[in-house]
Amino acid sequence: MHPAWTRTLRLFGLLEAGRRVELQARMRQPRALPHVVIIGAQKCGTSSLHNYLTQHPDVIAPLRKEVHYFDLNYARGEGWYRAHFGRLDEPGLNIDSSPYYLFHPLVPQRLHALLPGAKLIVLLRDPVRRAYSHYWHERDKGRERLSFEEAIEAEPARIDPEAERLASGQLERSREHQMHSYLARGRYAEQLERWLALFPRPQLLVLRFEDFVREPLAGLNAARAFLGLAPVAAARLEPRNARKYPPMAPATAERLRAYFTPENRRLEALLGQPMGW
Repeated sequence: MHPAWTRTLRLFGLLEAGRRVELQARMRQPRALPHVVIIGAQKCGTSSLHNYLTQHPDVIAPLRKEVHYFDLNYARGEGWYRAHFGRLDEPGLNIDSSPYYLFHPLVPQRLHALLPGAKLIVLLRDPVRRAYSHYWHERDKGRERLSFEEAIEAEPARIDPEAERLASGQLERSREHQMHSYLARGRYAEQLERWLALFPRPQLLVLRFEDFVREPLAGLNAARAFLGLAPVAAARLEPRNARKYPPMAPATAERLRAYFTPENRRLEALLGQPMGW
């Protein structure tokens, strides 16, 4: 292994060990629950929005950006979850940003049971571009070996049985469902319908990724207004987790545009706003 990778892994291990020690100490303290949750979608700017919001002292950053309690760590219990947030007497809004929440079938009911009054923020992106970005994220992480075209063909067989088992509670985690759901995560309406069945529409802010990229300060201030916070005149607005990858094959892009067109119209009808995809 290259020495630079060795140093990086050693540093990451030390950081994780320190985080575990701090988490255990926090579990013995009275801790708050989050007031706001960025629930997704993946590859739609959630990391950037989290970073912009937590630059200011009126928003308290969690111990880790993606706590993943309601999807991957639910069995750890409420005390473990609270340990990631500020003290009960600490001023400011606590935030959880875990983009798998939007897609996981059991998260809406789990989150509603503990946080019925939470403000929810969703960022949505052209689902064709989102799928391709997601694919290259998995390729870069070494978790996908198929071509993009092979991966989207294989997707139903990979994730549909896992989704059913997750929804029924037979399965707590699914690597396939989380990592290889390229097209399914872009069917936004079916996911948001689960959330809107439990949370009133005014508790949900929907931002378009494309608008957020073009005018990040406006997107940040829209989120701050939704949370009852004053606007800010400036912020360090460097995008997070941006990457470059080869262009999608035109025939594949055309096929996916046709696939997502009815899904996009269903989303627009649900939200009562145009999405422009």
